[in-house]
Amino acid sequence: MVIMQLQEILFSQGFGTRRICAGLIQQGFVAVAGATCTDSAMEFEAKDLHFTVQGVAWEYHEKAYLMLHKPAGYECSQKPSSYPSIYTLLPAAVRQRGGGAAAGVQAVGRLDQDTTGLLLLSDDGKFIHRMSSPRHHVPKVYEVTLKHAVDEKQIQKLLAGVVLDDDPKPVRAATCEKMGDLQLSLTLTEGKYHQVKRMIAAVGNRVEGLHRSRIGNLPLPDDLKPGAWRWLTTQDLASIAAAP
Repeated sequence: MVIMQLQEILFSQGFGTRRICAGLIQQGFVAVAGATCTDSAMEFEAKDLHFTVQGVAWEYHEKAYLMLHKPAGYECSQKPSSYPSIYTLLPAAVRQRGGGAAAGVQAVGRLDQDTTGLLLLSDDGKFIHRMSSPRHHVPKVYEVTLKHAVDEKQIQKLLAGVVLDDDPKPVRAATCEKMGDLQLSLTLTEGKYHQVKRMIAAVGNRVEGLHRSRIGNLPLPDDLKPGAWRWLTTQDLASIAAAP
């Protein structure tokens, strides 16, 4: 059981400095179980605590694990160069969780600005490392639209392995299934820079569209629209870690 002062709970969840959080409470902007709280030092059990801040419902999360349906035209960077940042799609409280220089959630890997689909974010460094490290071989499924019709020879090359220009060791697709003349479903267990686009180029074709539809056994939900996000459930986290 973790007992925390209400201002510490708000601070840990990204609602500003401790002073700002105390001010929100003292001005009557925070309610717990439907009752307005004006004592910033009032203590609560943090786990599973539901509260509202300025009328918006929140739930306490010790660590943040969430999914985002990344739309095209966004960069996975805190300091984007040409397009808006994916972090602008998240509430300020999620972006500022924990306070300090390393506050907020971070993307687990990156998707190019023109790539859409499932993106995970967290403020748990161990989770980010485990999901990003090629040693753990977490499968990621991509739906690929090609410029030229795909043939069996290209599919076999992708399965056997192709050499990219920055590494003499071949990289291969875990699975590669033709979904149409110009469509492939491609599963990778590594995360090299522009890997899908470079692998497709290495077999003499070109990516025209790229969408990540699954990580581990976790699919991008049909009802999660581009630009929308939600917290991951315990079942979601288990699905990510499960073998395909």
